[in-house]
Amino acid sequence: MRENDWRDPEWVAAAHEWITRHLDVPAAGPIEEVRVRPWSVSHRVMTAAGARWFKANITGCRYEAGLAEALAEWVPGRTLAPIAVDKERGWLLTAEAGRTLREAGDGGDYWVRLLQMYASLQRDVAGRVNQMIALGVPDLRVARLPELAGGVREWCAELAADGIPATLQHDDLHDDNVFAGFRFFDWGDASVGHPFGSLLVALGVAGDDRAERLRDAYLEIWSDLGTTKSLRRSASLAVRLARVSKAMAWRRAVEGAALPVDEDFRTAADWWLEQLPEPAPI
Repeated sequence: MRENDWRDPEWVAAAHEWITRHLDVPAAGPIEEVRVRPWSVSHRVMTAAGARWFKANITGCRYEAGLAEALAEWVPGRTLAPIAVDKERGWLLTAEAGRTLREAGDGGDYWVRLLQMYASLQRDVAGRVNQMIALGVPDLRVARLPELAGGVREWCAELAADGIPATLQHDDLHDDNVFAGFRFFDWGDASVGHPFGSLLVALGVAGDDRAERLRDAYLEIWSDLGTTKSLRRSASLAVRLARVSKAMAWRRAVEGAALPVDEDFRTAADWWLEQLPEPAPI
């Protein structure tokens, strides 16, 4: 049997017993599997106070549970706070939090505020780097990246000298991972690294037509640490190097997977590394 097996009856029974024991209000229906991936699974149970959500991660991503718990303490009200966590097993129980920004779809341009709220969060937890690493969050600070990918040493040296502190890097930041009210969640790909690397996914989802404007809005929160020119240069390098962190996230996702992995997923890490020679989109 795989180390994690979302369909194993013993695993399901243990998960459901843990969910029931940690519910803040009694269940009003059965616990149901809602979303399953080789690297994570989500179950939902309805209560009189709304849905409660359970998430389990495979071994390489188990740190999400402890990180979510810590963020709720460090930056209260700005992330999805868990009802309960099991750090060793990577289990996380949360309450229904409403619609994501994408689901709300009110037609407003929320991206500027999303990126600026996120940048403020990054700055506020920058002093917690050692605590995050102790929780198991992967250490992908720029000094380590040359060990993981070739031809990046000069970029890493330049970024290491830019005066921007390493901090939490979501690595899958987009408007479907942020609840209305700008509460951030889904930290299963997160790492500690150069903060600007989060722009790789965010700007790709937001769209090329507004990438430069949104980049500059995000960089406003860092404007005391460099000139516009230097910050833009760092953003370009960090976005390019974020392809390495994306590759590492995919490696963690497929190693010890709980279900068979499609070829597209299995080769995703190599694909991201192959993109390194390509210019950054900003």
